[in-house]
Amino acid sequence: MAGSFELSKGSDNQFRFVLKASNGETVLSSEGYTSKASAESGIASIQANCGEDSRYEKKESKNGKFYFVLKAANHQVIGTSQMYASAQARDGGIEATRTNGKTTVIRSNA
Repeated sequence: MAGSFELSKGSDNQFRFVLKASNGETVLSSEGYTSKASAESGIASIQANCGEDSRYEKKESKNGKFYFVLKAANHQVIGTSQMYASAQARDGGIEATRTNGKTTVIRSNA
């Protein structure tokens, strides 16, 4: 099974998407968007930028967990990872994003 994007509309009327790896795990989550078209543009931006090393910013939270953000060419954050227990696991999440981020499979319940 290949990775996929899941697009949904929340109770706050915001559209969000997640990128799922081939094992079904969420590797990247978006911010909220006011329109479905904007969220779809966010997905297109993930697809366009996920293969570029310079677009990933590795971070460590105050509680010692590791995560990353994926940025567009204009330096805006287009996706944030889950929290990982180690830097090595975070780097695995980046690899999963590179591998699955170009998928054209989009599941929508929005």
